[in-house]
Amino acid sequence: MSSVTASYVTKFPITDEIWIYYLGAGCIWIGIILRFIIIKSLGKYFTVDVTIRQDHKIKKEGFYKYVRHPSYTFSLLTSLGLGLYLNNWLSLVLALVPTFVAFSYRIKVEEKALIEEFGEEYLEYRRNTKKACSVCLLA
Repeated sequence: MSSVTASYVTKFPITDEIWIYYLGAGCIWIGIILRFIIIKSLGKYFTVDVTIRQDHKIKKEGFYKYVRHPSYTFSLLTSLGLGLYLNNWLSLVLALVPTFVAFSYRIKVEEKALIEEFGEEYLEYRRNTKKACSVCLLA
């Protein structure tokens, strides 16, 4: 069952207040816009597959100075926003949990590849940055 479907077939409201829709919409838009910025900043290094190019370097500036996986962080923010916008506890769980599980797996795969390629340089970077934004549940 999708989070949208759950909001139609169940009634588990988070709140009766209208602010929840604005908060949800805000999270959705912020997540989408910031993820777009991250993808553009990676340029040719952004791929849907875990791939390390021959001239690949560890990106350590911008959002990457603070968070190792900002694209996933902002996708999670978008999912959180959807759950909030739908104003349904079940929708919130269905929006976040599968995304969280998928990204957790993907992060493990990516980090293994980065350690294999960059060794101590990546391990040092990893020691100095969070895995993902704590607001988005992956700290």
